[in-house]
Amino acid sequence: MDTKGKAELPGGAPPPHVRRTRWLAIAGSVSFLALLQFTLSLRSSCHLPALSLGSSAPVCPQASPLEPEKNGALWNDLTALHATNDFLTRAVGQLSAAVQIPTETFDEMAPVGEDERWLSRGPFIDHLATAFPLVHASLELQKVNTYGLIYTWQGSDASLKPLLLMGHYDVVPVAPLSVDQWTHPAYSGYFDGEYVWGRGSSDDKSGVIGILTTIEVLLEKKFAPTRTVVLSFGFDEEGGGIHGARYLGAELLERFGPDSFAMIVDEGAGYMKEYGGIFAMPGVAEKGHANVNIEVQTPGGHSSVPPEHTSIGMLAALIVHLENNAPVPVLEVGTTAFEMAQCWAAHAPDMPGLLKRTILRAGKSHTALKAAEAMLLKDPMFKAVVGTTQAVDIISGGVKSNALPEQALALVNHRIATQSSVNATITRDAELIRDLAARFNLSVTAYGELLTPAAAASYGSLTLTSPQNLEPAPVTPSDAPAYHLLAGTIRSTFYTARKDVEGGKTHISVAPGMMTGNTDTRYTWELSRHIYRYGHGNLIEGLGGIHTVDEHIRADSFVEMITFFTTLILNADEATTL
Repeated sequence: MDTKGKAELPGGAPPPHVRRTRWLAIAGSVSFLALLQFTLSLRSSCHLPALSLGSSAPVCPQASPLEPEKNGALWNDLTALHATNDFLTRAVGQLSAAVQIPTETFDEMAPVGEDERWLSRGPFIDHLATAFPLVHASLELQKVNTYGLIYTWQGSDASLKPLLLMGHYDVVPVAPLSVDQWTHPAYSGYFDGEYVWGRGSSDDKSGVIGILTTIEVLLEKKFAPTRTVVLSFGFDEEGGGIHGARYLGAELLERFGPDSFAMIVDEGAGYMKEYGGIFAMPGVAEKGHANVNIEVQTPGGHSSVPPEHTSIGMLAALIVHLENNAPVPVLEVGTTAFEMAQCWAAHAPDMPGLLKRTILRAGKSHTALKAAEAMLLKDPMFKAVVGTTQAVDIISGGVKSNALPEQALALVNHRIATQSSVNATITRDAELIRDLAARFNLSVTAYGELLTPAAAASYGSLTLTSPQNLEPAPVTPSDAPAYHLLAGTIRSTFYTARKDVEGGKTHISVAPGMMTGNTDTRYTWELSRHIYRYGHGNLIEGLGGIHTVDEHIRADSFVEMITFFTTLILNADEATTL
């Protein structure tokens, strides 16, 4: 329900960990989208009705927009500044300059010091020192593994848990064959009066530059934080954060200890339209992933005397069998997908009446739940978020047209539902494949364990390995004060940017969401139980060319992002038990 009051965020014993799934997905590189629910009290000025079913608790209640009180005058001054053309010009200039410095991350880069491609990070770091002089004069900067950056803005009250803001300044490469397809050169940072164009303009130099611009301006205004603010910027998120965020996370854990941060905010989805309603969807969870390698080995020979099935044919049959028996997604009460759907039903004005009624009844009726599941799973994006997915992404085999292939390999990529696990996912693959492999008289070894009798004669072998996997992230509770502070901040920022403080002209709902991809937060799970993946920005028009040709960001959306970070820092600074 809508309630008033400055967010009270847990400072004592934290609540028990909540293993609930929440959804989101934003169909882009990071593929995010969806989320929502909550309770508890927040002080502010705007109340929004929450749909209630009989005597039950309201469905998807909304936090009131949350504005700073102690620092209210400063916040009013800063939001007025953000609305000026001069500030937009300044912000655009900062982002444009950052985009003009290529910082590409490639697959399988050697460690720092052994691969010269890391050297591109040096000029970018040097640029930051020049572009943000007050940040570098006032905050402590620690470089981790040469190019990872940790900035510490020390607060006056050491008893308060710090706020951790994250981002990454590396970008995906620009494909050489696509260079001439860009409307403006990929590293031009060109501003056409409405958009900033270039690789990294949206993912994620806008986040890094937005945070640093926020703090630079706060320092210009002589703001001194009560709560410590820590910034952590990775340099290889597009490669999995192995050389960057992994080291940054370990350093932060050593310096601050487990569960030491009040909340963590990293890149993620912004706000978008669903069924005619605008929804902001901070990710409170991430799906896991597992790569399963399938290798079939059989005797070679001349292809003029072939067996009934070659290794490639056997592998093809195994793959077809996997695809014909894909994991079945199930909509479960209490999961992120379910709560997201309920939020849509409660707040989206254009959702069809039958779907709306069915979703709202699904929490108490199994029949309604299955009916809602059948309707919602027709949406491929929603279906992908609900359950564990599989995709055969790589296949290889054979060396010559007249030689029988002795080896055939495939890689199956799984994105694992938050209510599942790596072990359950890869075990399912082994069980599915084992019986079919027996028909081809193949011995089966799955993840180091021989599944067929050692004495059994075989024509060849089938081997499953899974060297790269990640469990689903712990789910951040959406009934916690930290979540309410974030939600209130999002709504306040949205209305302020539109000079619609009471939310009378436009309405935004906030929903807890889930990442279908993974961010650098995978290395911060021990640092806080309140981790959010959210990049405040207008995605109603689309994803801005993330990871493809013509990446761009609206200039006014970038300024709104700076307003969000400003409001978040000031709200967190005033929260008494965050």
